[in-house]
Amino acid sequence: MRNYGGLVHAVGGFARHSGGNFAILFSFAASVLALAAGFSVDISQLYNAKSSLQGVVDAAVTSTARDLTTGVIKEADANKAVQNFLVANSTAGILQPDQIVLDRLTVDRTANTVQADAHVDVALFFPVFGMGNMKRVTASTTSLYSDKTIEVAMMLDVTGSMAGQKIKDLKTAAANAVDSFLGGQDPNRPRVRVSIVPYANSVNAGQLAASSVYVETNASQRKQAPGNASAQLASASPRPDNCATERKGADQYSDAGPDSSMVNRDYLLSGFAAKTGTAACPVATLVPLTGDAATLKNVIKDLVASGGTAGHIGVQWTWYMLSESWGSVLNASQRPAKFDPKKVGKYAILMTDGEFNLSYFDATGVEGVYNDAGKETTRTAATKLCAAMRDKGIEIFTIGFKLDEANAVTTLQACASPDTGSAKHFYQAADGVELDTAFQTIARNIETLALTQ
Repeated sequence: MRNYGGLVHAVGGFARHSGGNFAILFSFAASVLALAAGFSVDISQLYNAKSSLQGVVDAAVTSTARDLTTGVIKEADANKAVQNFLVANSTAGILQPDQIVLDRLTVDRTANTVQADAHVDVALFFPVFGMGNMKRVTASTTSLYSDKTIEVAMMLDVTGSMAGQKIKDLKTAAANAVDSFLGGQDPNRPRVRVSIVPYANSVNAGQLAASSVYVETNASQRKQAPGNASAQLASASPRPDNCATERKGADQYSDAGPDSSMVNRDYLLSGFAAKTGTAACPVATLVPLTGDAATLKNVIKDLVASGGTAGHIGVQWTWYMLSESWGSVLNASQRPAKFDPKKVGKYAILMTDGEFNLSYFDATGVEGVYNDAGKETTRTAATKLCAAMRDKGIEIFTIGFKLDEANAVTTLQACASPDTGSAKHFYQAADGVELDTAFQTIARNIETLALTQ
């Protein structure tokens, strides 16, 4: 029989003699674990402080750059604006009240940037490994600002096919776009101004008609209209309405002012409207550039759908609302600025739900004004006007709403400016939500382009 008793006795003796060693090893291991845990807590604390500080500084600089851009504050007020923002948001994340220190704010007028450098001193929970009780965390961020003014003209389709839910969706999307463009700026010194141009069988020029629209009273006058100071204007009275159709003659594809030649109210318009049972003019009048959101939204809420898709007439008047050549017939607050790419950005948004299929200038009678398949001249007129606009430095965005016709897509793609970086210029919307999203995306892109171009 083997002697197991001796082995057990030997092991027990070893355990009794080595118990002190195990206690020392356990104590050492526990200390290392505690230090590691403390270090981990410190790293997490510093990371969270850094993240919180960076978020607050980013927001402060972005907010200040936006206020500089919109004219809410002046450059001399930038330091105070950032400091106030940091104080108001000093408890973000794990930060403590009045903990953020603004080390330096730099407004670079050449690069149009605002840069802020800031720090916080963080009291560590577990100051281990010689880290001390306090650790400084820093953050720096830079944001662009711009003193460039922005002019936006929005062409809105109010043709008969927009009736029902579609016109409701347009009202919502257009009103939201106005808020996005004009919100947050000084209304007495608007940096951004917006114009709207509703169109269908024609454009309702409103108060501008008297000085810019020539009424043809017989077939022989279906030619280039005279300038608005011409004695020939006597033939235009009495004025039946404020409708405007295409220009004719040498100025057809230009933005020449009405002193050169007025825009025609084609002789065929009344007959065509009567034959189709539609309104000669849209109910809504165009609104020249303004920073008054209420004025624009009051017109938008009363949009009524009726008539055919004379899209090129809408394009034409959208251009006029951005053209300095039209300043002579506009009030001072409505006049487009002289184009200077460093000082002003000019943008057109062209929206339609269908193919451009109605024109007067190439028709010989009422029956030739409209063609179900669309006339090549109508689409060509639109794309020629778009090309001429782009050549004048106007950037064009286009939106197709529930488009079913391939020609409509092609026309809008041809009219749109080329995409730049992440900024798309042609959008298709299948419903009201997508229409609203398209307008909002364009509004953001325009602001970005104004900052970077």
